[in-house]
Amino acid sequence: MRLLIQLRPAADVVAAVADPGVTVRSSDILDAAGGFVLDDAYAPIMVPAVGPVAAENDRPSYSSAAEDASVLVRGEIPDDDIVAGIRELQRSRSVTGVFADPVIETTLTCGGDPAVGTWQDIESRLNVDQLTAAGLTGTGVALAIVDTGINAAFVGKVRGTAPIIDAERSWNPAGVTGTAGQFPVAHGSMCAFDTMIAAPQASLLDIPVLQSTRQGSTVMDGLLSDAVAAYAQLRTVLSDQPEATRALVISNSWGAFSPQWDFPVGNPGNYSDNPSHPFNVIVGSLEAAGADIVFAAGNCGRDCPDERCAYTSQPIGGANSSPSVLCIGGVDDTGTRVGYSSQGPGRLSANKPDICSYTHFLGSTAFGAGEPDTGTSAACPVAAGVVAAIRTRWSATALPPAQLRALLRSTATRRGSADFDNDYGYGVVNTAALLTALQQTADRA
Repeated sequence: MRLLIQLRPAADVVAAVADPGVTVRSSDILDAAGGFVLDDAYAPIMVPAVGPVAAENDRPSYSSAAEDASVLVRGEIPDDDIVAGIRELQRSRSVTGVFADPVIETTLTCGGDPAVGTWQDIESRLNVDQLTAAGLTGTGVALAIVDTGINAAFVGKVRGTAPIIDAERSWNPAGVTGTAGQFPVAHGSMCAFDTMIAAPQASLLDIPVLQSTRQGSTVMDGLLSDAVAAYAQLRTVLSDQPEATRALVISNSWGAFSPQWDFPVGNPGNYSDNPSHPFNVIVGSLEAAGADIVFAAGNCGRDCPDERCAYTSQPIGGANSSPSVLCIGGVDDTGTRVGYSSQGPGRLSANKPDICSYTHFLGSTAFGAGEPDTGTSAACPVAAGVVAAIRTRWSATALPPAQLRALLRSTATRRGSADFDNDYGYGVVNTAALLTALQQTADRA
C-alpha cells in the first residue's frame, strides 16, 4: 500500500523543504523502517499547520512558519504487513501521521446518451457575450488544469482559437515526461476546451497529475500524492503574484471513487472523511491564500452511477467535498440534472455540490467525432472558466474566494422550492445574475 508520512523535523529542515532553491531528499528526513520503502524520487512537501478558527469568519487559520509546519514524504508498505509496518513507522518521534495515498481517477460518465446541444449553446447559456462586453475573458488569469495533460494544437483546431499555454508555470509530477500543451489528446484536452467557453483568454497551466507511470489501469489514473505535490507548486505560483492582481483558478475533474485504496473512515490515516489529511489541509490553506479551487462532484449519481463507484452512500468525499472548494454537479443544456451527477450530502461539508454547471454537450470531440464532453468532468471546467472570467476584473484580494463562492451560490438559478437540495446544490450557474450582484457589490464599496 502506498502511503504519505507526515513528520515534524527540525525547523531548519522544514525551512529547507519550503525553499524552492534548496534540494532536500526524503531520505535526508526519514530512514526506511518496518518494511517501509521510501520513494526518494518524491520531493518532500511542506504542509502548513492548521491554527484556531477565527471568530469573525468561522474559518481556520494556517501557518507556514518553519516552527509550525510539517513535512510530507511518500513510500510503500507491503500489503501483507501494513499494520506492523505503520506501527514501526510511528515509533519514530518525528512521525506525526500516516495517511492514505488513494488512486484518483477522472470523472467521465457511464452514460452512452448522445450530446444535448453544442458548446456554442453552452456559450449562450453562460451569457458569454455579456462577459466579453464587460472585458471578462480571463486575460491575465492563471487557470490550472490538473488532469491528464493538454494537447493545445488539437484544442485550437477544434475551437478555431488556440489556448494560451503558460509553459513556464506548468509542472509535471516525478516520472511524467512531456511538454506542457503537447500531451496526447485525452481527458485534459476536453477540460482545457471547456474552460475556454467562458474564459478564452485565460493562461492555462498544464498540470498532468493523471498521467500515471507507476500504477493504475489507464492513463487516467493517478495518485493523490502527486496532487499534493502539484498543489505545493501552485502555492508558489500564487505567492509569486502581486497581491493587488492575485488570481489562480484550479480545475480538478477527478476524485477517489472507491474506499479500496483508503483507510477506513475513523482511521486517522483516512482521506475521504478526514479534514486533517494533508491534502485536505493543503487545499484549505491554498484557498485561504487566494486560490479558487473547483472540483467535480463525481459520477456516482443514483440514476446512472459509474461502474467504478464503490461508496454505498455519500460519494462526494475528500477534497471534492471540502468547505474550501466549489463543488460542481452536472446539468445538460436544458438545465436538467444528468443522472450520473453525484448527490450530496458531502463527507467533509454537507452542502455539496455547491452548484451545477453544464455538461454532455458536443464540444472538444476529444473522445471521437460526435462524442459529447461529458461527466461532471466537463461541468467542472465550464464552471472554472466562469470563475476565471470574473477574476479578470475582481482579484482574490478584492473578492476573496469564499465571497465569490457565496455569490455563485446566491445567484444560481434555483431548482425546486428549497434554497438547497442534494441534487442541484444551490442551483445552476447564472452568470447574468452573478454580474449584477458583482456590480452591486462594487457600487457599495
